[in-house]
Amino acid sequence: MIHIVFNEADVDVLKKAIELDETLQGEVLQIKDDYATGPLNKIYIGEGIEARKQWQREVLASGDLDGKVDTGDVDDYKTAAELVGTMRRNEEEIIWIWAAQNKHDVCGYYWLLNYMKEFQGRVFILYLNNLPFINEKGNIFYPDWLSEIPAKEFLKAKKLAREITLSEFEVDPDEWNKICSESKGVRLLEGGKKLIQADYDFYDAELKKFVTADWQKASKIIHQFLSKAKHTTGDMYLLWRLKLMIADGVFDVQGKVANMKDFEVKSPSAP
Repeated sequence: MIHIVFNEADVDVLKKAIELDETLQGEVLQIKDDYATGPLNKIYIGEGIEARKQWQREVLASGDLDGKVDTGDVDDYKTAAELVGTMRRNEEEIIWIWAAQNKHDVCGYYWLLNYMKEFQGRVFILYLNNLPFINEKGNIFYPDWLSEIPAKEFLKAKKLAREITLSEFEVDPDEWNKICSESKGVRLLEGGKKLIQADYDFYDAELKKFVTADWQKASKIIHQFLSKAKHTTGDMYLLWRLKLMIADGVFDVQGKVANMKDFEVKSPSAP
């Protein structure tokens, strides 16, 4: 059995669950890129792959993760190729894809499905959408992320595993290809596995609300956004958007515009 997750924190909690139940024994692999943001056109061929990498270089430029794109730490195509090789060599092997109801996991599922069709019947999905679990305090809650679920609760979740149907292998890739071709920058989860898209500036208006007339570290603005906004995304994406608005003269800035702790921002002074 091979388990697929889409967040680093999910790896740890699933491994703890495996320690509690030997029937879950297997390797845990992570699809690392966040396909809920950035370009997706021609995502499975060299031209599209390089275009996405170039965009990621721009997003991460001058920050803590500058150069990270070219280190090879995130290489989902290599992970997928190795996964396909394993499945072809061992016809008894099966895959469990774990996804919670968030845009990051659902986009990762759609991206991965391109490589899974030849193994129909051996690929299972555990989509934990709108399902109640019990947290550490004994209260019922509905998790947005797998990592929010206590390890012991995964033993209940495993009962939800079901085969990805032939129909899904036909319909879902078509839906994903349509999304990839639309040249939008932001994906949002409308419900179930239904994704809608918006332009790259989707988060800008909400992000602006946390910039005040007083100087604040960019890190504080971003963390306030992440704790209060209805729709959120990665902090590096938000930092990139903030930098673009600064470059356009939307805000006043002091300090070196690099890492989010290096500079301060406030609403523009009166002329």
